[in-house]
Amino acid sequence: MIAAVGDWLGRRASYTPNKEALVVEPEAGGPLRLTYGAWNARANQTAHWLLAAGIERGDRVGVVAQNCVQMLDLLFACGKIGAIFVPYNWRLTEAELWPLVADTEPKLLFTDKAELWQAAGAGVAGAPATGALPRILPIGALDPSDLPAVPPPPVELSLDDPWMILYTGGTTGRSKGAIISHGQATWNAWNTIAGWGLSPDERVPLLTPLFHTGGLNVFTTPLALLGGTTILMGAFDPGSLLGVIERERVTVLFMVPTMYQMLQAHPWFGRANLSSVQWAISGGAPCPRPVLDSFWARGIDLRQGYGLTEVGPNCFAIPAEAVRSMPGSVGFPIMHGAVRVMEGDRPCGPGEVGELQLRGPHVTVGYWRRPDATAEANPDGWFRTGDLVYRDEAGFFFIVDRKKEMFISGGENIYPVEVESAIYEHPAVAEAAVVGVPDPQWGEVGKAFVVLKPGVLLTSEELLRFLRERLARYKVPKFIEFRAALPRSAAGKILKRELKTS
Repeated sequence: MIAAVGDWLGRRASYTPNKEALVVEPEAGGPLRLTYGAWNARANQTAHWLLAAGIERGDRVGVVAQNCVQMLDLLFACGKIGAIFVPYNWRLTEAELWPLVADTEPKLLFTDKAELWQAAGAGVAGAPATGALPRILPIGALDPSDLPAVPPPPVELSLDDPWMILYTGGTTGRSKGAIISHGQATWNAWNTIAGWGLSPDERVPLLTPLFHTGGLNVFTTPLALLGGTTILMGAFDPGSLLGVIERERVTVLFMVPTMYQMLQAHPWFGRANLSSVQWAISGGAPCPRPVLDSFWARGIDLRQGYGLTEVGPNCFAIPAEAVRSMPGSVGFPIMHGAVRVMEGDRPCGPGEVGELQLRGPHVTVGYWRRPDATAEANPDGWFRTGDLVYRDEAGFFFIVDRKKEMFISGGENIYPVEVESAIYEHPAVAEAAVVGVPDPQWGEVGKAFVVLKPGVLLTSEELLRFLRERLARYKVPKFIEFRAALPRSAAGKILKRELKTS
């Protein structure tokens, strides 16, 4: 018997057991290639391993590791037995990690960080103060190959049962554990397939971290539902990716803007064979127009996506024919989701900027052990995203900025994304971020942090003169600081709160 909820690979393997499901790059002797039948067998064995270790329905299984095939095995094994998959950011220090572990209390914690499991036997400094320390194991010890590949005993789950707990990026404050239910993952997968027109022939590299919803739910779970192929890659390297695109005939790309910038700046980009790539999507932050142009010139419709851990994460889709004529638009709401734009209690009309609020079966059931945060974010069935948007007369949506990142200068609203877009138009600029800083006369003024392209010189006055030709005077930053690099989260987002306090 295959469970109706939770056993994604079991159901998919019954339909297309011989279809290539997962390609693991790089592996000694060439990539590991798994059919849906073989991947499902691995997940069944992993499920039996977890059951033998005492994992029961509702127990948390934690992971602190870089992307690897064992993480994907654990994800789908947890689904089979009703356990909850909790991947933690492997870049966190132990002081940052242990409060999250204490919050979720996993029964098992797998890791590739030797300092965690080596110290576990003697007690770990800063370990959870509440509850027992979880059993900590190196993820390489997860070898269930001698266990049965038959399905584990089926568990009756509802769509509201948790499948994952994913901690929000924490770029604006304390990280919260968003509960991703089986229903949210399922509806996100169907919305993605319907809105983006995916087919079982898709071959998509997994390039974003598996502790982040971008790695798990932008394409990985939708492709598993549909029967497409995921190509699991190691640490991001633009040259390696160009080789994989050619060799594996990649059809779709998903990355954050920084990764697209690195790819288009690689010396092989102009001559690599990218003919198999039908389109690409950027998420996590607005993608600079020069980067869009570089991919369009290669015949790839790079489009802007929008989503968040708590909703979707895929919330909009733009028609292919509108990608280049509507640059910057995320398109229309996905099939099974409602959208409204609000200024306080007032609905906004076309062209008016307001907060984006979302409703539908692709919305989180709440934050783990945070009923206060759940009620604040979703007091009436409409999830408050904290993002400022507007829609035009034709219904196309545009993301303006984060509500918390907008600042007011002399009574005028300043949206950093608009200013950053103008900065990116300068050919010497590689990266830019704008924040509001206190000013005795205007309340706040803009400060731009800029990274230049290698070997290029540019002065503050030259850049300011460039911006005055493109922006109203009140929008032009008062200060410009050049840096070698900008601070980023593990998901590739610029950490503006660090810039504001630097």
